Amino acid sequence: MTGTDVPVGIGSGRAGTLHGRFEEHARRTPDAVAVRCAGRELSYAELDARADRLARHLAARGLTPGRRAAVAFGRGTEVYVALLAVLKTGAAYVPLEPSAPDPLLRHVLAEADPVLVVTEESHRLRLSDAGARALVCVDPAAAGIAELPSLSPTVAVGPEDPAVVFTTSGTTGAPRCIPIEHRNLLALHRGWYEVYGLSPADRILTTASLEFDVFTSDWVRALCSGATLVVAPRNHTLDRSADIADLPALVASERITVLELNVRTARRLTAHLVASDTAVGAVHDAVTGGPLGGLLSSVRVLTVGADKFWLDEHLMLRQLLGPSTRVINVYGLAEAAVDSTWYEPTGPGDVAGSAQVSLVGVPFPGVRVYVLGPDRAPAPPGTLGEIALAGAGLGRGYLNHADETAQRYAHVAYDPDGRVLLTGDYGRLRPDGVLEFVARASTALGEPDLARPVAAPVTLAAEAAVAGVVAHGVETAARAEALLRAHPGVREAVVTVVQVSPTRRETVGYAVVEPGATGVDGWSLTSYLADRLPEHGTPAAVVPLTELPRTRAGKLDHGALPLPAPADHTAPRRAVGAKGGGGKGGGRTRNTVEARGAGCVGVFVALAFSVLAWVFTDALWPGSTDVSAVPAPYDTYFQVLYLFEWGSFGLGVVWLLAGPGALVELGRPFWLSVATYLSVFWLLASWWPQDNMYRTSAKADWSRQSLLVYVFNVALMVSAAVVVRFMLWDPPAPVRDKRRGRR
Repeated sequence: MTGTDVPVGIGSGRAGTLHGRFEEHARRTPDAVAVRCAGRELSYAELDARADRLARHLAARGLTPGRRAAVAFGRGTEVYVALLAVLKTGAAYVPLEPSAPDPLLRHVLAEADPVLVVTEESHRLRLSDAGARALVCVDPAAAGIAELPSLSPTVAVGPEDPAVVFTTSGTTGAPRCIPIEHRNLLALHRGWYEVYGLSPADRILTTASLEFDVFTSDWVRALCSGATLVVAPRNHTLDRSADIADLPALVASERITVLELNVRTARRLTAHLVASDTAVGAVHDAVTGGPLGGLLSSVRVLTVGADKFWLDEHLMLRQLLGPSTRVINVYGLAEAAVDSTWYEPTGPGDVAGSAQVSLVGVPFPGVRVYVLGPDRAPAPPGTLGEIALAGAGLGRGYLNHADETAQRYAHVAYDPDGRVLLTGDYGRLRPDGVLEFVARASTALGEPDLARPVAAPVTLAAEAAVAGVVAHGVETAARAEALLRAHPGVREAVVTVVQVSPTRRETVGYAVVEPGATGVDGWSLTSYLADRLPEHGTPAAVVPLTELPRTRAGKLDHGALPLPAPADHTAPRRAVGAKGGGGKGGGRTRNTVEARGAGCVGVFVALAFSVLAWVFTDALWPGSTDVSAVPAPYDTYFQVLYLFEWGSFGLGVVWLLAGPGALVELGRPFWLSVATYLSVFWLLASWWPQDNMYRTSAKADWSRQSLLVYVFNVALMVSAAVVVRFMLWDPPAPVRDKRRGRR
């Protein structure tokens, strides 16, 4: 799936850079307002001149092209002076939120390794403690900087040079730093420009914190279009005390035309509009039936992203804002320069099943999107698979982590550029060409490693088998989550796999319930799902919550989810074969009929392949089981050995078919799970061919004997070591701490 138009006109040299594009607007409309925050304004000419002076100051401090400088400021206009100054030196800026927790500050500074940190005096001590090597505080040096000439340093910089270093939110592992080039963001800007219809008349609101990629996308949208960037005084993502009622008032007073919200803030805004009279569509003219107006009437484009935005939520917000406002659901990752696809409803306001689907639409111009099957090739429409992104927005990869870069940024034959980003998100292409977002694998399965392709050399068949198991697990959890969310007393829901004990993992649902709703205790919600889902797809428990735990980025904090009640706290058992069950905390008594049925199938398969091994033994190795020359009772001993060999081979085949699912449930890293899967198969199945080949080989045939030793004996030793490693695996400290509840 490809964007309709390939972006053109990015330019070369300085004209193909972010600051070069900004400078064009500064020359064209010098008096236009570039940035505004709490009544303080900077025109394009003022912002350009101040950035030129600071760039000279930074160049004198050793900031040169190709290097990195962190930018750490509070909310206001000064941060835009600083980041443009860094770009004008030919360096890339690293957004660093000064109010972030100390561990995050230390991690970003260590990963990105900036040569200096541009900041304010009020943040000096904290950033020094976090490990900043060289600090440049602009406020004490303001007088000296103001005396410098307002001419940019003469440097060689172009579209393929890094512009910014994003830091991932860490929802799929430790936060990683990704250099994004000027051309990546300018290509994306061209897509925004076409889809959103950006113009210099726009007033674009930014509510994001400096550390998030949407902060950069907000200023690029505005300052590379000649528009005005309005900075919200409060951060509605990080500041949980910020009143959502302030947002419509700010939009009205600043005449905002374009803004982007994360899903959590969009939900808060929707709830506020429903409960108040500020919604544009809340009151209608008695004659025309059109909206009278409201505090959000100036907004023509509102985009929502950063999490799963359900279609019924999308439609509700569109209805509340009225037909003059376009509400667009956007999807993308920092690794691919923020936004890759967009969806805007065009049909009726009430769509059947909208509470159980999330649509992220079609690619932005210049972006290509694939849905991959288990074989890592593009799958046909309607097939659930991993979403892969390609095109001009792809970043360089992770700083200092070449192995992770090789896993996530895959080289492929089916894309024109030969390179795609494997997102770890699962979706499907609908017949109408719209991309449906289903779930993030790490959220559904509870472990980031389970969603990643293996780096170790394994067979394609084994990798495809495990990838198929992952896709099945994602689809099962997503189906249960959609159904749980559709419950009339549930506002939000998530279904995921959690570690309920050191040796056991369970699929558990979490539901944010409506206050005062009935039938929303854990047992009732579990029974509700059990009555509508097959046994193998029903969560073991549903835990009611007042709110889902969130990370700083507003995304699900998997490690902070509470565990369900122990099994002995369940409700009274139902008759065998009946669905449902549960109790305090949503525990559920599992039906054993299907498990017994699966066990019977396994026994049948094992016996069938054991018999096949017996039948083919003499055909493949004539005389290998002939014990006619062996005296009694030793001949019987050998015949029993042959029975064990055949039975072990049959069990190996059963493991080959059923093993991936069992290993995935145990939550080990992906590479270790695959290695163990193959090792257990070899430990069970190899005895049959091994012993027969030994018995039919000449003792003095040293080449054959050596080959057998390495193919079988050494391989069995390695396999046993892999299984021991799997059993003794201990999660890394950050994952272990998270599971134990330490935040």
